[in-house]
Amino acid sequence: MESWITNIMEQFGYFGIALLILIENVFPPIPSEVILTFGGFMTTKSDLTVFGVVVASTIGSVVGAFILYWIGRILNVERIERIVEKWGKYLRLTKEDVRKADAWFDKYGPWTVFFCRFIPLIRSLISIPAGMSGMNQWVFLSLTTLGTLIWNLVLVLIGAKVGSNWHQIVNYMDIYSNVMYIIIALGVIIFIVWFVKKKK
Repeated sequence: MESWITNIMEQFGYFGIALLILIENVFPPIPSEVILTFGGFMTTKSDLTVFGVVVASTIGSVVGAFILYWIGRILNVERIERIVEKWGKYLRLTKEDVRKADAWFDKYGPWTVFFCRFIPLIRSLISIPAGMSGMNQWVFLSLTTLGTLIWNLVLVLIGAKVGSNWHQIVNYMDIYSNVMYIIIALGVIIFIVWFVKKKK
């Protein structure tokens, strides 16, 4: 996969970077860490600049996030409630649970969208519940753009700094990702335990 990514960036420059990051947002298994750190490295051996790579990657990321946001808007809470009404008994879910989750996202959603932009995989998928909750699209775009800009800038600068050793950064990012997934998993377990006890 990495050779495919690097070939596109070498052939299409900024447009290739924007396209790859857009795809990464819609299909999260494509790693943004590889795209961004290699993009930073490319600024040391081509006409690409750090500014250009950051701008191109941010545009691609925001467009991809907005696509997922509108998928969430199309699904919306009412449709999820209808699904829960039909299948919820098998999942031990009720429409009230959906409403509570929606209310929670209405209250904490903006900060959740911002901070999740720094967590691989989750950074893309968080756009869907944001759309489902009906979050104001300008608030969503503003926070997504800000979080994405910070994430992209840091990784591109690191890639430019380490140059041909950019592969090492990808390895460190894998460790970072695994740590974040463990923290999230523990958080989910704690929430489930609390939720079950509260229902009882």
